[in-house]
Amino acid sequence: MFCNLTYNLLQFRGKYDSSITVASKYYGSVSGYNDELLWAASWLYQASNNQFYLDYLGRNGDSMGGTGWSMTEFGWDVKYAGVQTLVAKFLMQGKAGRHTAVFQKFQQKADFFMCSLLGKGSRNIQKTPGGLIFRQRWNNMQFVTSASFLTTVYSDYLTSSRSYLRCSAGNVAPSQLLSFAKSQVDYILGDNPRATSYMVGYGNNFPQRVHHRGSSIVSYKVDRSFVTCRGGYATWFSRKGSDPNLLTGAIVGGPDAYDNFADRRDNYEQTEPATYNNAPLLGVLARLSSGHSGYSQLLPVVPAPVVVRRPMPIRKPRVTSPVRASGPVAIVQKMTGSWVSKGRTYYRYSTTVTNKSPRALKSLNLSIKNLYGPIWGLSRSVNSFGLPSWMHSLQSGKSLEFVYIHSTTPANVAVSRYTLCV
Repeated sequence: MFCNLTYNLLQFRGKYDSSITVASKYYGSVSGYNDELLWAASWLYQASNNQFYLDYLGRNGDSMGGTGWSMTEFGWDVKYAGVQTLVAKFLMQGKAGRHTAVFQKFQQKADFFMCSLLGKGSRNIQKTPGGLIFRQRWNNMQFVTSASFLTTVYSDYLTSSRSYLRCSAGNVAPSQLLSFAKSQVDYILGDNPRATSYMVGYGNNFPQRVHHRGSSIVSYKVDRSFVTCRGGYATWFSRKGSDPNLLTGAIVGGPDAYDNFADRRDNYEQTEPATYNNAPLLGVLARLSSGHSGYSQLLPVVPAPVVVRRPMPIRKPRVTSPVRASGPVAIVQKMTGSWVSKGRTYYRYSTTVTNKSPRALKSLNLSIKNLYGPIWGLSRSVNSFGLPSWMHSLQSGKSLEFVYIHSTTPANVAVSRYTLCV
């Protein structure tokens, strides 16, 4: 049996609307699929730390347009700006390695996008007189929320790497990116020339006639009369009155290029809500709720540790433990961070397990003793830990990394079982 891990996602290439032809009328794939392949590789590397995906970005960044396209939009069809932002993060983390030159070009394009939003680039994005990003008439708000999300995370990337945004108009402090994102959110929530909130149910003046079938039909709790599909449109959707079902929290398409907005149910360009309007906004709101704290996005986000208290002295941990080998498996641990909470010092440890064998390993199990906190990156059984669920084997020369947090010296990590592939 061969234990090669198949990366299916990157093998099936093609535009989705070639298979789902009805979608091309409404959601046609204009940009092709190269941006999606780079987008997938970026997130798969972020999730798995698998070198395969980092190499994929390094080898294909130029040929697939990741380092060539200078973007002024980010949305469900064109994802290059998102790819460029995420790859720039890998570069700032020092993970680029031999792909540094290519990743620097990714970052230059990410900088271009950010500068264009701030009006400090060589080709700036259009804004309404009230200051809202404007890309197109139909559901412009999708570009507002998605761009605001990218500026939010990029601000943190630059802050944590002690860098500046380099624009043709000069260097820009990361805090200006976060302030820009806040200005867009404030506009959405009512700080605009019309004093209109474009989030349904928020504020005193919000859209009352949303282009949404369910919102336009009376609730069954109010009127139990049967509503046919045709009747729902002819009787309810075409009404001029306010929505009987409030679509609370929905972000509609928003105003035109001059901050004008017509609250009509048939005005789908401005009153249609969409999940891709709301999704990025949630991330921006979560970040803004913490203020200008300079939170480091370059580190993995981990919840507050739950520590089992043990009657043992707290000793200063070793920064790096020596390499431990068990047959073909080498284990290296190092402390990567520490902090104090309620008078106790907690340590974050990174552990790398490397297959030194010329053959792949499967059924790898680790014994971890003296662990007094949470652990990430392994699957857990009753008495041991195994490879994460997405990893069927550990290929020759490859490594996996897992992390854990507790308040004492490194845990005792050892190999308890493995099988060599034939």
